[in-house]
Amino acid sequence: MAGFEIWALGFCRRAMLVMAVASMIPFANSYGEGAGKPDADAGWALRRQGMVAQLKAYHITNAPVLAAMGRIRRHVFIPAAYRDVDNAYADAACPIGCGQTISQPYIVAYMTEKLALKPGDKVLEIGAGSGYQAAVLAECGADVYTIEIVPELARHARAVLDAEGYRRIHVLTGDGYKGWPEYSPFDAIIATCAPEEIPKTLVDQLKEGGRLIAPVGRGFQRLVILRKQRGQIEQEEDLPVRFVPMVRK
Repeated sequence: MAGFEIWALGFCRRAMLVMAVASMIPFANSYGEGAGKPDADAGWALRRQGMVAQLKAYHITNAPVLAAMGRIRRHVFIPAAYRDVDNAYADAACPIGCGQTISQPYIVAYMTEKLALKPGDKVLEIGAGSGYQAAVLAECGADVYTIEIVPELARHARAVLDAEGYRRIHVLTGDGYKGWPEYSPFDAIIATCAPEEIPKTLVDQLKEGGRLIAPVGRGFQRLVILRKQRGQIEQEEDLPVRFVPMVRK
């Protein structure tokens, strides 16, 4: 799914406007593998380095997240019809077709960092989109289960992830509201589309001690970070955002 996100970066005194994107087939990615194939044009690698430098300037500090985004060839997740040297590694979203976009690098890094992933964590993603966010999660060592309701996007994500060598990512074309109960419970859940409130089905599929991050609300929205501790739900609000609604079949 894709979304239209707005948030404030108080620490760098800057407001950003961003578009975000927000069958079953197994891929797999050993930790640190899958991305980083040689680029035909070394210019892509230089632009990727510039993107990572900008993320550091925005106070992204998680080393695995920065390393992942430095390895992953973001440009290949953008369909050729929409890809160019100016948008592939810019701090902005980019269209991927079906009226959807690949998320701005900052929001991908920020949400991933907030999940505090550990190698081997099992992660559910709601809204596969281009497949890029799933690749970042996998490069951080996670086993990823990602759901996409738009069939064309699910096919695109599967094809790119397969071509890039990911083998610990599973893609399902389906309704994110249902989650993926066959593989629950999950250590972490991330959503790239906004429900009015976090679905109970997703909370139920979260492991004890697990974390969930999602944009929540209609109109005015915020990222919500939820933790399940000792059978209780701890919830905090974070950045103001605006995503497209989370839809169901």
